[in-house]
Amino acid sequence: MCGIAGLMMRDGSAPKDAVLDRLITALGHRGPDGSGRHIAGDTALLQTRLAIIDLTTGDQPLYEPGRAALVANGEIYNYIELKAAMPDTPFRTASDCEAALFLYRRDGVQYAKALRGMYSIAIHDPTAGGSLVLSRDPFGIKPLYYIETPSAFAFASEPGALIKAGLINPMLDDEARDTFLQLQFSCGRDLPLKGIKRVLPGETLIVRQGRIVERHRLPALPQGGPEPITEAEALARLDDALRDSVRVHQRSDVPYGMFLSGGIDSSAILRIMADLNDAPVVAFTAGFDGTTVQDERSHARMLAKRLGAQHEEVSFGQKDFNQLLPRIAAAIDDPTADYAVLPSWALAERAAQDLKVVLCGEGGDELFGGYGRYRSVLRPWWMGGKSIRGKGVFDRLGVLRDVSSTWRDSIAGREATDSMDGLNRLQAAQATDCQDWLPNDLLVKLDRCLMAHGLEGRTPFLDPVVAQAAFRLPDILKIREGRGKWILRQWLDQHLPEADAFARKRGFTVPVGAWIKSDAARLGAAVARQDCIAEIAHPDRVIALFKAAGKKREGQAAWVLLFYALWHKAWIQRVDTHSATILEALEAT
Repeated sequence: MCGIAGLMMRDGSAPKDAVLDRLITALGHRGPDGSGRHIAGDTALLQTRLAIIDLTTGDQPLYEPGRAALVANGEIYNYIELKAAMPDTPFRTASDCEAALFLYRRDGVQYAKALRGMYSIAIHDPTAGGSLVLSRDPFGIKPLYYIETPSAFAFASEPGALIKAGLINPMLDDEARDTFLQLQFSCGRDLPLKGIKRVLPGETLIVRQGRIVERHRLPALPQGGPEPITEAEALARLDDALRDSVRVHQRSDVPYGMFLSGGIDSSAILRIMADLNDAPVVAFTAGFDGTTVQDERSHARMLAKRLGAQHEEVSFGQKDFNQLLPRIAAAIDDPTADYAVLPSWALAERAAQDLKVVLCGEGGDELFGGYGRYRSVLRPWWMGGKSIRGKGVFDRLGVLRDVSSTWRDSIAGREATDSMDGLNRLQAAQATDCQDWLPNDLLVKLDRCLMAHGLEGRTPFLDPVVAQAAFRLPDILKIREGRGKWILRQWLDQHLPEADAFARKRGFTVPVGAWIKSDAARLGAAVARQDCIAEIAHPDRVIALFKAAGKKREGQAAWVLLFYALWHKAWIQRVDTHSATILEALEAT
């Protein structure tokens, strides 16, 4: 686990040391345990390391006899099996990433097909025309961004590193910004920072002489519609898949724990971790004091006690919101206005004091059909059925100057493509979320909040073995009696009855609306004064919106504008807001 970056110069010159130094400095929080660099001809690869597996010989870059060099961010969970299947290969380390390098030498650009894990990988092969090969895992768990300029091709684990290195000036992409405002995240290859692109989930790029010459892509989900299977067969297959995934996700040479929300997904992970480990599972749960929102701590506390876990509760309140939000917005350079960034930050800050690795429950809703929007997809239109994400955050609120009608194009296009691939309506909705919502919202949140504290987050549900067991299940095993994740609930009910798996989904709510409402007059006026807000919204209506933030829709919209204003301050205006409160940050110049 680490940060990676690199440069390939178009004129054949060597990358400048000063630029490489700035890239390494910008990624230092992702890898506080060391750094390395490979420079050969027109290409440089860089890594900052968070040491998790092979603490002694696992430093990068890694090399193989054919002279190819590798740097990687992530974990290859099946590295033990991969190395065992290549007994004559001259491995020189116990690193999980070294297997990928020899697979590349054996299989060429298709090497990633054999990998099971979360990763962004860069390989420089001077014997293949000086090729630079960039690969990202199929679910997009680990990030990777690139820019193409007249002088160079550059990549990094975070877009902010490319900006801080002076490789690109931060400017807004208006279309991606409009999508972000309506969805709380942006879609596809583009993000609101103009000129910076995402390597898509599952994509491998081939770069020569500073230009992309080939693109290949691996799917995250198994192909085909629902397959016939009984509930008993599905439960047995699910049990095998979950236990196998958690087992390999625990491979680590440093201590690990988990984030426990008390919901279905994290409760299932806790159950299996408790079964697989002799020592008590270390679990952290976030909660909100002094509010009326649903608090997960009591349920999580009960489950932790039942399974003998070492459990700690982490509080996040209005004072934390006021003091930490500018720092959080500055850390999430690829912006996602998911309010779960707040407890995620608090959990990461606390867990990183004791651990380097935590297992998390992201992906359970997408693979098993947990969201309410999936139930809506299954209903015909005359019974209230509708496509996912048909309504934007600011629709019919009258706050924005121009509510773009194009913000949903990428989502709608993805739905049509997935439907043509033989998926049914529920699968198409799930696949759409796995292509955009999951990597560009949930996983960005997880990556930035945790890596800001040098903490690795692992997601056992986002595993090819689990996807194979879950995605092609019949709809009736995903959604039944108005409940999503039916088969996962059945499994949890059998293995941990105390989890109350068939209770109505409690949801996860952060009281941002109430916190904003408590200081609405000052916050609304300060946000409305921002040039970036006046450009897109009517200032008087922004002020009125903040005063109405106690209502659900108005509170969500006010939160998005507040987050956007703070993000813009940090990344477009380039104002240092790390130690400022919200109002101080908004007034800073």
